[in-house]
Amino acid sequence: MADFRLEAETRTEFGKGSARRDRRAGRVPAVLYGHGQDVVHLSLPAREFAAALRNGGTNALLTIVLDGKEQLALTKAVQRDPLTRVHKHADLLLVRRGEKTTVDVPIVIVGEVAPDTIPNHQLSTVQIEADATKLPDSIEVDVTGRSAGQNITAGDLVLPRGATLITDAEALVIGFLGAPTAEQLEAELEEAEAEAGIEREESDEAAAEATEAAEDSVPSEAGTGPDDKS
Repeated sequence: MADFRLEAETRTEFGKGSARRDRRAGRVPAVLYGHGQDVVHLSLPAREFAAALRNGGTNALLTIVLDGKEQLALTKAVQRDPLTRVHKHADLLLVRRGEKTTVDVPIVIVGEVAPDTIPNHQLSTVQIEADATKLPDSIEVDVTGRSAGQNITAGDLVLPRGATLITDAEALVIGFLGAPTAEQLEAELEEAEAEAGIEREESDEAAAEATEAAEDSVPSEAGTGPDDKS
């Protein structure tokens, strides 16, 4: 797990106006809390903070340097502009080396499932407890060759050494379903159309088959006329 060093500055002004000025200056307003100390209001260099999250993930370990003092922290919450994706504010939690902390870790899927199998993703993250300085960026799940019914639960995941799973071990991470046949898809479509009150137009081929069947069902009149001498 990478350690990202950020030079922080103390904030003495608050409010939306002050926050906008910080962002215009290329900095992200933030608060630092934990271990019983008073909340510290500070700002972080926006470019370096974005790079830390981009390269280290949401659980990136940050070394916050404030007034010459270094402190370790994790990002607990980040506000981003939905359009510009600019970081607007961050909540940072103080941690210590060797200290256990609980975090949500993203699940990364690798590999290809067996033919005619459809993966059904249920969880994108799982919660674990681990050393704050040894948090994984993600947990990899290999689905190679998995077929229908060979589901993966949270308890099947391979966690980093020393980590404990907090998510229910029986929680379904990925289910695997058999791909439907063409006949099943057609039947489902017909059922959906019937429920919606949609009537299908008979195809030329179906009409021809129906006509042929009707003609075959008409009894032959041979041997029943008045000229029949037998």
